[in-house]
Amino acid sequence: MRGLSFDVAHLLAGGLVLVSFMQLYQDRLSALLNMFALHALVLTLSVAWQAYIQDAPHLYVTALIALVFKAIVIPIALHRIIVRLGIHREIDKVVGVGATMLLGMGLVALSMVVMLRVTADADPLAREDLAFALAVVLLGLLMMVTRRNAVSQVVGFMSIENGLVLAATGAKGMPLVVEISIAFSVLIAFIVIGIFLFRIRERFDTVDVQALDRFRGERS
Repeated sequence: MRGLSFDVAHLLAGGLVLVSFMQLYQDRLSALLNMFALHALVLTLSVAWQAYIQDAPHLYVTALIALVFKAIVIPIALHRIIVRLGIHREIDKVVGVGATMLLGMGLVALSMVVMLRVTADADPLAREDLAFALAVVLLGLLMMVTRRNAVSQVVGFMSIENGLVLAATGAKGMPLVVEISIAFSVLIAFIVIGIFLFRIRERFDTVDVQALDRFRGERS
């Protein structure tokens, strides 16, 4: 049973890294939002499996929160925001897809090398899940750096939060009050971001970060 627990946990955590790469590959906002919904769904399965193998019922609450808010509510809301704002559907990139994917593979390798060495004395399941979680966080940061559209940067931010949740659950869970506070923090942040996007669109008629820099007199 322990071998099966390891295999399924690693499959789901690795699947989260794979979906992070799929997010980096997308060049249209609608496809990116669909990939984020899949990202949240894989996170839900991973947390639910950790709840099962750790015998930690409170983690099922985290899985339910991830399923409802991240896999359903937030993607649908972002789709509607895109339609309401009339945002250009293609994603502008700072660097090409090939270079971005190579950078992503380098970050995953760095995550494995660093985390496996730092956590050499930890539980084998926890240390490998932490390595995957760090990779998800770094890939989310990479998305924020290499995308010019504000909506895609929001997706990158929420992907980072997914990586942090994976890390917390892999390290033998976290208190229920922390999970609930994180969920409300993410929800409030999403509401603020939605209002922020509407205000940017209303004021500057674009959500392209590079265009906003040019408006301030900054040229890349």
